[in-house]
Amino acid sequence: MKKLKIYIPGIKFPSISLTGNYCALNCAHCGKHYLESMRKPTRKNLVDYCLSLEREGYTGCLLSGGMDSRLKVPIDRYADEIREIKRRTSLKLNAHVGFIDENDLEWVRYVDVVSLDFVGDNDVIRRVYKIDKTVEDYLRILDLLTGAGVRVAPHITIGLDFGRIGWEYRAIDLLMEYPIDVLVLDVLIPTKGTEMENVPKPGVGDSLKVVKYARERFDGELSIGCMRPLGRWRVDFDRGAILAGVDRLTNPPRKVIEWAKSVRDVEIIYECCVM
Repeated sequence: MKKLKIYIPGIKFPSISLTGNYCALNCAHCGKHYLESMRKPTRKNLVDYCLSLEREGYTGCLLSGGMDSRLKVPIDRYADEIREIKRRTSLKLNAHVGFIDENDLEWVRYVDVVSLDFVGDNDVIRRVYKIDKTVEDYLRILDLLTGAGVRVAPHITIGLDFGRIGWEYRAIDLLMEYPIDVLVLDVLIPTKGTEMENVPKPGVGDSLKVVKYARERFDGELSIGCMRPLGRWRVDFDRGAILAGVDRLTNPPRKVIEWAKSVRDVEIIYECCVM
């Protein structure tokens, strides 16, 4: 097997919310919970904040946040700041976007990669995100970005349909039509305070079936992202994913890292797994 790249982003690659704790949506799996732990520099001090990150040895950051009424993470309103950050630093920028359009091509070319949550089923979009969008809307984003030569890393969350697995296979098939070099697989975490708080975790075995299917279908680098259940679940899943041939693994337990060194050549990287 090829080298296993283990990514530990928290040390040198922080996540930034450009909207604070605000999101216009209240998705069933998130409920704005994941915005709380992100760093929150204001627009006024974003450039200075990123300059200080570089001085302190950070290598880049994730620009994210909640969606606004346009169903976008409003990174377009920071276009001048992003240009200035890229001009004055060597930081790598990963942008987590929503339903962007042609107007966003002006700023998006300044970031290194776009992370796009991808859902391959209209009913799942409606039940989880509660928005009037379809799979075709997601595909239009991919057409737009890949057509403009922008590097895109789609993210699929296994079990996003209230813990049920099924639509993920079609999503993988749809993505195989696009020139992507990294595909990220996350797994639903039933999160306290959300509609899915009491949903059972997706099974390790069923989740690994999706991983193995993606490995069979996808020639690029397959990554396990940072969102997946903790504890024994993560240990068992991560070991299975390593044996299934994933190329990248984010935040595995220490015991998994030590075990992985016995079965694969391992490199540890302190960045987002899409970089």
